[in-house]
This record gives sequence, C-alpha cells and structure tokens, in this order.
Amino acid sequence: MELSSQIKKYRAQMNMSQEVLAEKVYVSRQTISNWETGKNYPDIHSLLLLSNVFNVSLDELIKGDVEIMKEEIKQEEIQKFNSLAGIYAVLLLACIVTPIPLLKFCGWWGMAIYLVLLGITLYYAFKIEKFKKANDIQTYKEIVAFTNGERLDDITKHREEGKRPYQKVLLVFGSAVLTFVVCAVMAFVLNLF
Repeated sequence: MELSSQIKKYRAQMNMSQEVLAEKVYVSRQTISNWETGKNYPDIHSLLLLSNVFNVSLDELIKGDVEIMKEEIKQEEIQKFNSLAGIYAVLLLACIVTPIPLLKFCGWWGMAIYLVLLGITLYYAFKIEKFKKANDIQTYKEIVAFTNGERLDDITKHREEGKRPYQKVLLVFGSAVLTFVVCAVMAFVLNLF
C-alpha cells in the first residue's frame, strides 16, 4: 500500500516533523510513525484531517491505495469467475455422461440422483449468468478479455453487443445438435450392453 509513503512524502514537502503533524491531526507522534511505516493506517477522520493539513484532496492522498485495491478486487472477481466456470464445466460433463449409466445400474434411484445433479448444475449455471450480467460480459471475446483482467474498448464492445442475439440463436441450435449426438451415442452404447 502506498498511503504510508504518501503521508511521508507530503510531510517532507511541507518540512514538517512527525510531532508537528501529530499535533495538527490530534494523534501521537508514534501514531504518525506507524502510519509512515505501514504498521497501521489512519481512520477516515484522520485521513480527512491529513488531506486538510497537506492541502490535497482525499483522492490524491490515497490514490495509490485506491488503485491497488481496485486491482485486488478485479483479481478476486476473475478468480471467482474462473472457479465458478470450472465447477460448472465438471458438473455439465457429469450431466452429459451419467444419465444412462445411472439409469442402467441404479434404476429409478439413479434418475433421482441425476435430477439432484442436474439441479446443482443449473444452480451454478444461473450463478454464472448472474455474474456475467453483473460484469456485462456475454460473448466469448468479452469473457476472455475479462479473465485476462482486461476490458474491451468501446468500438469492440459495441460490436460484441451486436453479436449477442446471433450468438444466442447459434447457442440454442448448437445445444440441440449436441444433445441429439449425445443421446444417439448413449443409445448406441446402451444397446451394446
């Protein structure tokens, strides 16, 4: 975090000792020392007093910290999206592969197990869709850019938004074809046993 260096920098620019600054913001000299070494951080009231003493905006005073916090939040969002996508991929694969074996080996109880698995998979699918809407990412290019920690420029973003209706139609058609192929393969495999 850069707040400690910001406090130290502005104090040095004003040729102010830690004791003088401590008096102006109503804290001890040790507190100023702790802020400058990064051992702890000022509360919001102290930040406001510091910005007044240094004659800078609060944004300028903590700008480095804000940028670092934004980057940390972005990385957390990317990790959350990647973990949701990984869980969903495994569950979707299980939903594709397991219905026939479950029915064959477990009978109707197998179908109950499959329905529970399907419910969990749909739950994660809805979570991913909600996440995508919250971050305004829908197309493949937008998702790839997001997972790389980037954003598309305005022109590319508008082009991608124009593709969304066509991609949804293709997604429905592709899903239907994939379902037909998987069912045909599973029926063939089931006939072998």
